[in-house]
Amino acid sequence: MKYNSTSLGELVKLTRKGLGLTQESLALAAGTGLRFIIELEKGKPTCQLQKALTVLNVLGIQMNFVSPVDTPDPQPEKARDEA
Repeated sequence: MKYNSTSLGELVKLTRKGLGLTQESLALAAGTGLRFIIELEKGKPTCQLQKALTVLNVLGIQMNFVSPVDTPDPQPEKARDEA
């Protein structure tokens, strides 16, 4: 399945509502502004990636990226812990 900003926004919105969170409470928990959450849920294609990833993490949404070629596992959390 190919995802786009609209489908990501819908996933965020449905998850937020399923968890019983308001847009305001999600913005507070993620350290973003309310406007960002509104635009993300509407599928704004120019939302900042790091903020969007933070929102996904706060909501507990898991992602799995798979490269079409063999690549080493970047292990971002391990690399961050060792720095």
